[in-house]
Amino acid sequence: MHEPLTAAEYRAIAKTITLPTSAFIDGAFRPAQSGKTFETKNPATGDLLAEISACDSSDVDFAVTKARAAFEDGRWRLLSPGERKRVLLGFARLLEDHRHELAVLESLDSGKPVRECQTVDVPDTIHTIRWHAELIDKLYDHTAPVGASALTMVVREPIGVVGAVLPWNFPLLMLAWKIGPALAAGCSVIVKPALETTLTTLRVAELAHEAGIPAGVFNVVTGGGKEVGEPIGLHMDIDMVTFTGSTPTGRRFLRYAADSNLKRIVLECGGKNPAVVMDDAEDLDLVAEQVVTGAFWNMGENCSATSRLLVHANIKDDLLARMGAYLREWKTGDPLDPENRIGALVSPTHFAKVKSYLDDLTKDKLVVAHGGETREGVYVEPTIIDGVSPASRLFREEIFGPVLSVTTFNSLSEAITLANDTPYGLAASVYTGSLRKAIRLSREIRAGVVTVNCFGEGDASTPFGGFKESGFGGRDKSIFAHDQYTELKTIWIDVSERSVDETVR
Repeated sequence: MHEPLTAAEYRAIAKTITLPTSAFIDGAFRPAQSGKTFETKNPATGDLLAEISACDSSDVDFAVTKARAAFEDGRWRLLSPGERKRVLLGFARLLEDHRHELAVLESLDSGKPVRECQTVDVPDTIHTIRWHAELIDKLYDHTAPVGASALTMVVREPIGVVGAVLPWNFPLLMLAWKIGPALAAGCSVIVKPALETTLTTLRVAELAHEAGIPAGVFNVVTGGGKEVGEPIGLHMDIDMVTFTGSTPTGRRFLRYAADSNLKRIVLECGGKNPAVVMDDAEDLDLVAEQVVTGAFWNMGENCSATSRLLVHANIKDDLLARMGAYLREWKTGDPLDPENRIGALVSPTHFAKVKSYLDDLTKDKLVVAHGGETREGVYVEPTIIDGVSPASRLFREEIFGPVLSVTTFNSLSEAITLANDTPYGLAASVYTGSLRKAIRLSREIRAGVVTVNCFGEGDASTPFGGFKESGFGGRDKSIFAHDQYTELKTIWIDVSERSVDETVR
């Protein structure tokens, strides 16, 4: 169903797509009230794709007004769980029908390889919407054991108007992680896509409205962080903000909440994620394949990317040789060619940031085991750097590009210390043939997701988020994500004989 097309077919689709260019508020595309626009470009070519509405606080106010009206009159939240489920499943079917268009839009806008868009991002987006839709009529509320004199119910209610602020690295999938549980719970949402990647979010909003999600329930306000993100964070009539992006920006949303209405804040932020490879790992070819995938999937523009390889000194050379063999399969080039697994970095600014780490290699006398080259101002080869010390910025800073640092250790306790030597705590992977070591490493590494003998993030049923500076306030995915878009309410009903007698009198 999600097998990739040919490069010629993807390029043909790209020529026929009508690109959305306006904010989507109250069920319709609307220009910014100021009339201003900003350019969005294809990162692989530098060509102008479209001029998008550059919204500001007035547009945010308008969207909040419409979202609040939709929430208060109950056009969505008061539908029966089965009816909301029916609409969201129809929405997922529409996304399925437009899967090739969405894959091409995502690739054009972000530089992501279209093969990944087609086989990972789009199907996972659809699955996320379906998963939360199916959950709607399977969540039971509770009673409390308070005795015969009262009946007590503990019920969930939708939290209200939700602001969802998205990153540029997984525009579709992060959108689904936010709107899936929010819409399932009965909330109204206002989405701010990243400035670099707005197109698929706008198209998805249009398809959602076509599927029957009422006007005002799913809105998209396009523009910059200062102009749109900050007004969302400070708005007195937004009940919650869910954010995925950098840790410094996440901190701002906590300040915005403190300075406004103490809205709920859920943050999924950065990572500096280790892969710990013990010398008893049973299949080094499997380890090599998984570490390469973890490091270079989506060009390393991934908060859960494996960016630090911590490997036992006894097996380092063997493992790096095997990883080099797997890297031959990771071709770099035109994102619309499904043969390529490394596409363009999202922008010239981000390319310059990633390249700055490579520029330090000679100065720091580090060894480039594989890769290290850049070309055309947008492409960075998958790069493995050996001999990185814990003091190096390669070890400490989130590069967000296809760069993997290698550091050796000699004992289990040293591996744990190195893995935890970071302010982040999002993800980690562990490779060992010993169950005891796997359990100890999994428990002692301070990260929200730890995989054993594989790289991954779980699936829709498992929560995703981090410890320390990688997250705050909740998790994406799973039933836990659904709960954070709701408020808990206690309803206490006095049914004592005294209250009955008084009523009768």
